[in-house]
Amino acid sequence: MNLNNNKIETEDSSLKSVAKGSFDETKLDEGFFVLTFQNESNDIQIVEREIDSRFIQFHFCIKGSSEFVFNNGTYKLKIEEENSLLLYNPQRDLPIHLEVNPNSWLVSVLVSIKKFHGLFSQEADFITFLSDDNKDKKYYKDGKITPSMAIALNQIINYNLNSSIKSLYYKGKALELLSLYFNRNEDADVEQCPFLVDEANVIKIRKAKDIIISRMAEPPTLNQLSEEIGLSLKKLKEGFKQIYGDSVFSFLFDYKMEVARKLLEAGDHNVNEVGLKVGYSTSSHFIAAFKKKYGTTPKKYLMSLS
Repeated sequence: MNLNNNKIETEDSSLKSVAKGSFDETKLDEGFFVLTFQNESNDIQIVEREIDSRFIQFHFCIKGSSEFVFNNGTYKLKIEEENSLLLYNPQRDLPIHLEVNPNSWLVSVLVSIKKFHGLFSQEADFITFLSDDNKDKKYYKDGKITPSMAIALNQIINYNLNSSIKSLYYKGKALELLSLYFNRNEDADVEQCPFLVDEANVIKIRKAKDIIISRMAEPPTLNQLSEEIGLSLKKLKEGFKQIYGDSVFSFLFDYKMEVARKLLEAGDHNVNEVGLKVGYSTSSHFIAAFKKKYGTTPKKYLMSLS
């Protein structure tokens, strides 16, 4: 099948209000594409794309929600706001038939398995579905869009630079997205962690996480935290790293920046107020922290969304 052939259909409008739509497609390289779609209407919009079995599909819902329809409507997969969906089945084609709900935005990255191997060959051991046992199996995975991924996705959807550099810009952002996607700690769920084979310690580490989140503006020191949860400093550090994939204060920093990003997007507080809410006494310190995390200032981030 030819990836470049668009196929667009509409459903029976007597059943529900629907309209036809089409992806905005950018070819980045051979076997490497970015598709974007924004449904700003009050109708469900149907978009379709023929894709053969050589392609891995990464779908990101920035806003709203949509449903992927398979086998003529016999099976559906929903993708909600701030969630991602990975689809790959080497045994059969997985054409996109997407029902996009009103006021919903999506970004999709399509990459052939050949291109994908070329990008990640040195890191293939860390990518589950590239292993010898799984490379011929179908793979469906949903997940959350991280704050760092959200920045890149919004930069793609709000692209307003010269059209001559669009492909180059998108390629950089698509590679950034894939890097961030596979950088996530997939074993961070507390209930799945075999930390010290001791459930009591797992509960204490979870309590430590809850404490620093609830007091993020004025968090306790590590010594104070270890005393409060009744666990030695060493076990606190080791256990937190094992369970959450990061040190206590690196985890807290990422959490604070995610809270700050959402507060900024909500538009109810200015930059100074957001900084104070997440624990920065001066706006300059908050701006520096935000830029360290996202590579841009809070003001420029807000401008990229408008």
